[in-house]
Order: sequence, then structure tokens, then C-alpha cells
Amino acid sequence: MNDLRHHGDVDAAPGLRDFAVNVRGTAPPGWLRARLTAAVDRLGTYPSAADDRRAREAVAARHGREPDEVLVLNGAAEGFALLPSLRPTKAALLHPSFTEPEVVLRDAGIPVHRVLPGDDVPADADLVVLGNPNNPTSELRPAATVAALARPGRVLVVDEAFMDAVPGEPESLAGDGRAGLLVLRSLTKTWALPGLRAGYALGHPDLLDELGRHRPHWPVGTLVLEAVAACAEPHAVGEAEQAATRYARHREWLTERLADIPGVHVHQPAAAPFLLVRMENGERIRQRLRDRGIAVRRGDTFPGLTSDHLRIAVREPETAQHLLAALAELTTEVLTP
Repeated sequence: MNDLRHHGDVDAAPGLRDFAVNVRGTAPPGWLRARLTAAVDRLGTYPSAADDRRAREAVAARHGREPDEVLVLNGAAEGFALLPSLRPTKAALLHPSFTEPEVVLRDAGIPVHRVLPGDDVPADADLVVLGNPNNPTSELRPAATVAALARPGRVLVVDEAFMDAVPGEPESLAGDGRAGLLVLRSLTKTWALPGLRAGYALGHPDLLDELGRHRPHWPVGTLVLEAVAACAEPHAVGEAEQAATRYARHREWLTERLADIPGVHVHQPAAAPFLLVRMENGERIRQRLRDRGIAVRRGDTFPGLTSDHLRIAVREPETAQHLLAALAELTTEVLTP
């Protein structure tokens, strides 16, 4: 049984070169830190309706939606935590993928059907969840292919946590207002906010009302609202686009060099700021990398993958060189009879 509660931060540790966690950078940029620091002065009062409205208006403008089609979240993961409020009777989860939705749904007693590559989504599934681009495969599905999974009486949840890391976001459904579609977005990865957790959901107002029916008063803090508003502004969207273009080049560079290492197979096509690789004795190599001060994400906790799979976060070439050198040496050492 896969350890569905395992996440990349478990593989990383202080002192290790981190290729396990999919967060760009180690801290928010200066302009965002300044916005958050200024918002600290408002922590003496409860988050206001005006702050919430301002964040939703910024997100709505960014995606061509209306403010009541936006629900601000404590990270995209909160959106998964709220899924039982939709009261599905059968959930279909496309795997391998982020495991948090399955954990939440199973804990709530909701029947879960795993849809592995090549399988069909059950016609009677009234909740379907998938990632685009997908974690951990880095695959970007065509928007038309994803939208085709929508059905009357079904909620289609698309986890777009890494979509802002794709130049131009060509396959995003964030601006699609069709009934039953719920898109989750995260700011955590691009803006280095895992210690804050900020994101939002996009969908029909009635669907968002149902999703948030059991949330407490003031469900999102002042700093999250400030981060969401700030990162949806045009200058921030432009900065994220530049970073996406830069990291796409880094990913292509890393893909080519990983493919040159005997025994390393890179899953393709890839569009996100991480790569899924497969190699013989992958778990043993992961442990040996850790002994050398390098952390990568184990793959066997994702349904459909094995201990020979590893997920590698894309970093700048000067940082990635350390991983490549160690990996080339270890694969030769481990694979040589």
C-alpha cells in the first residue's frame, strides 16, 4: 500500500541540496515580503470582508472571471480538504498524481476509484480529480482532453498548482466557467510560500458555496489574503511568466543531461518544474544520494509508480550539476556487476 501521506518535505532535510521539494527559491521576492510585512500591522483585527473582496477581485481580473467565482484558500491543499463537503458518492482519481485528495476522500468514507494510465474514468463517478500539469509525471494534458471529462451531475476538479510554471499557461481551464468545473490554483510553489500556504479555487458561485459550507468564520488569514491579492496583480503575473520561461530552459537542459546517464529514463513529455525518472535500483540510489547530501523525492508513494521511480525538482544548472555528477557516478557504481 502506498504511503499516501508522504510528501517531498520528508525527503528533504536541513543541510541537503534539495531536489525533493517543488518550491522555486528559498524565500518570497523582496516586493512580496514588503507587502506581507506591511500587512502585519493589520493582524490586530480580524480579516475584513474588504480584504477578502480585494483578493477575489484581483484573482478574477487575472483569469477573466467574476469575484464571486473565486474562493481564497489556505493553499490549494485546503481545496482538497473541502471536497467531502460536495458529498460525492464515487470519486475517480487519475493516478499517478498528488495523493492528498485520496487521503481526504478515504478518511471521509467516500469510495475512491484509482484511474491508472490506460484506464477509463467510470461513467458513474460524480467527482473526478486530476492534476494539470501532473505531479509527479510533469505531463501537461490538452485542455480539451481534460474538459471532455466533464459530465452533468459530475464535479471535475483540476489541480493546476503548477500551471503558472508553464509559459503562457496554454492548457489552463482557469478561465472556463462551465458548470461543475472546479479549478484549484496554488501560489506556494512559484512564490516560495510553503510556510504561509496561499491559493484559490475557481468555479461557479453555487459550487464554491457548497465547497466552503463547513468552513469556520474568517477561514483565511490577513497575510494569505494579502499574498493572493499581490500575486494576482499584472506585474506579479509577468514576473511568474518570466520565471516559467527560465525554468522551462532549465528543465530542457536537465532532461538532456539526465538522458545521457546510462540507465536513467526520463518521463516525457514534461512541462512542469520537475521531472520523473526511472532507473534500476532507484531507491538504493536515492539513499546513496542522500548520503552524499542530495535529496530527491521517492516515487513509490504515488499509486502506479515503483521504488525505481524518483522525482527531481528542476534547479539552476549550476546547482543541478552536483546532482548530475553524483547520479552519474552512483548509477555506474550500483549497476556495474
